[in-house]
Amino acid sequence: MSVQIGKYTIGAEHPPFIIAEMSGNHNKSIAMALKIVEAAAAAGAHAIKLQTYTADTMTIDIEKSDFFINDIDSLWNGKSLYELYEEAHTPWEWHGPIFNRAHELGIMAFSTPFDETAVDFLEQLNTPCYKIASFENTDIPLIRKVAATGKPVMISTGMATVAELDEAVKTAREAGAEDIVLLKCTSTYPASPKETNLRTIHHMRELFNCEIGLSDHTMGMGAAVCSVALGATVIEKHLTLNRAEGGVDSAFSMEPDEMKLLVQETKRAWQSLGAIKYGAEKNEKKSLAYRRSLYVVQDIKKGEKITNKNVRAIRPGYGIAPKYIELITGRVAKKDLNRGTAVSLDII
Repeated sequence: MSVQIGKYTIGAEHPPFIIAEMSGNHNKSIAMALKIVEAAAAAGAHAIKLQTYTADTMTIDIEKSDFFINDIDSLWNGKSLYELYEEAHTPWEWHGPIFNRAHELGIMAFSTPFDETAVDFLEQLNTPCYKIASFENTDIPLIRKVAATGKPVMISTGMATVAELDEAVKTAREAGAEDIVLLKCTSTYPASPKETNLRTIHHMRELFNCEIGLSDHTMGMGAAVCSVALGATVIEKHLTLNRAEGGVDSAFSMEPDEMKLLVQETKRAWQSLGAIKYGAEKNEKKSLAYRRSLYVVQDIKKGEKITNKNVRAIRPGYGIAPKYIELITGRVAKKDLNRGTAVSLDII
């Protein structure tokens, strides 16, 4: 089981596919947006992801409490939804230059559409795949529209019940999506490791028979590295040039050096999985010489008894194994044995 997106293959036999999410960290500057693309490429990320919406396609501009964020734990507490999306959105006219810069640097660019007009727009840019955000994973018409393109679809699973995910996956498959990746996600910003529940990854793979990744909003990279050990084949993390410069998602975003380390460490985690295997590895065989084995540690005359004082288990490992000490203790030497002689059974 694997998913092919452009030149990249996503699956257990390949290093984790790393997505750098730009979101609104461009601070309304296309120059900064392009620098984020460059930082993603330099860090070794495989893709840069945008979000395609406008404030008007997301909500309405209205002074009613329903349309304001009233959560003291939220980074955006007190803002209206319209105000937040107006600040965070990536202007659609920027998408072409961003996609082009990514292609020039050899990485993939794609986006999360938030309504059907965004899908039509992204099709004009020949986006190689789509991502459905957690908050839209119950928007069945949108999933159907995206799946009908026939392109690979990633779906974040934040907040979704098993029944809701089942409906989303069935809808996508019935509408034409053959390649689906579900991204385990906790939709809080930042997310707590205690609410990340990475053990769900294996269960989700069994339930839905597709590739599983992680859309990670926790701080640091511990959850991402752990997820690879549990089978995640895609990792998505937000990227900012500098958290101190602000940006709607900068507080829980990685800086470029951290993204580079994420790429390296998740690849190491993947490499370390290997296979079920016992015994010395190829490069480990030379270390066998440094095991303990039985050696003569005091000169022994022919006919003298072997004891725990004149033979001991020491390093290196050219003698017989330490477990044979009881077998040879009390026996007599067949010949003179000098200190430092590796013990073999033919000396007794």
